[in-house]
Amino acid sequence: MASMSFADAVRVCLTAKYATFSGRARRAEYWWFSLLYVIAAGAVLGLSFTTEAPLLSILLLPFAVPMLSVSVRRLHDTGKPGWRMFVALIPVVGPIMYLVAMAADGAPAANQYGPSLKAVGQPAG
Repeated sequence: MASMSFADAVRVCLTAKYATFSGRARRAEYWWFSLLYVIAAGAVLGLSFTTEAPLLSILLLPFAVPMLSVSVRRLHDTGKPGWRMFVALIPVVGPIMYLVAMAADGAPAANQYGPSLKAVGQPAG
């Protein structure tokens, strides 16, 4: 089974599934797009030479919806509802629980969010 590349994940998240909150996303898709998000945030901070929140918010706005949608689809892949991402708002332990959920392997069989992407032979992501 082919693994999803960085370019594939970025293309899928920014075009085909930009605002798709249904279905499932495998780990590679989530983590590659998260890497792009971190790189973009670092670039914006580096270019601004200050930590001006409004500038950062405006320049990262195009990435907000796809980041939310891939996060929801990643939780769906593990059999959890998308609302579970709000666990990250719990101080200290919340972000750890969120990262553990994002790193977990997807459900091997179909669940209420769709068929297993591994079972149907789609690229990792």
